[in-house]
Amino acid sequence: MKLPSVQINPQSFLYEERGPIAVITFNRPEKLNSLTFQVYRELTDTIAALGSRNEVRVVVITGRGRGFCSGGDVQEIIGELFNRDINGLLEFTRMTCELIHNIRALNKPVIASLNGTVAGAGAVIALACDLRVAVETAKIAFLFVKVGLAGADMGAAFLLPRIVGLSKATELLFTGDFIGADEAFKIGLYNRVVAPGELEAETMRWAEQLAAGPAFALGMTKAALNRELNMTLEKALEAESEAQAICMLNSDFREAYEAFTAKREPVFNK
Repeated sequence: MKLPSVQINPQSFLYEERGPIAVITFNRPEKLNSLTFQVYRELTDTIAALGSRNEVRVVVITGRGRGFCSGGDVQEIIGELFNRDINGLLEFTRMTCELIHNIRALNKPVIASLNGTVAGAGAVIALACDLRVAVETAKIAFLFVKVGLAGADMGAAFLLPRIVGLSKATELLFTGDFIGADEAFKIGLYNRVVAPGELEAETMRWAEQLAAGPAFALGMTKAALNRELNMTLEKALEAESEAQAICMLNSDFREAYEAFTAKREPVFNK
């Protein structure tokens, strides 16, 4: 059963729907799209709301200007945190982790379209997305140790080793150093790297491809990827047996079969 569709109207970043594709755009280019408390809260709530936004099949997160996102704003977040006790600090850190949870839990593909510098919390937001398309100038760093914080922030120590391996993840989280887009692509952190003028077209091409695909099956695939991160092979095989049997009951499966036999393109559920 589909949930009632909800309206989304954030004030701290741009939001638009291009048909079945929702585009979230960080909109503080003069500050490399650094995050404020309001951006964190609205982005967390927007991602959650997109789960019941039936018209949306794919989500794109990008930024304006030279940066994708440079992490928490020094004045508006970091400076204010010194006024908080441990309970107030935990309230903030748990909210930042809620954002990552919502991105991973959303049963729709999320593409990070990296238009420039990706740093700190911005790097973990990109990491939590399902796919990453970057311009050649989109260097990336998990900066937390540079400011005296643990590199294990917002799930980075969980997610990063699963993408680039434990050794490389340790290097990136221990040093906090930037790496360029070419290296990020080589280690599997970026899926694609393109010239700056090609970013939007490449991102939308991929988003449109996914939006035209079987939404139910893509959601099941993402859920399986999340669920099986810590499973034994035996448990993963049983989980995938169950997931695939459920997909076989969905009408998209029959539509794909009938389209193949009729030599036409399938039209999946909207």
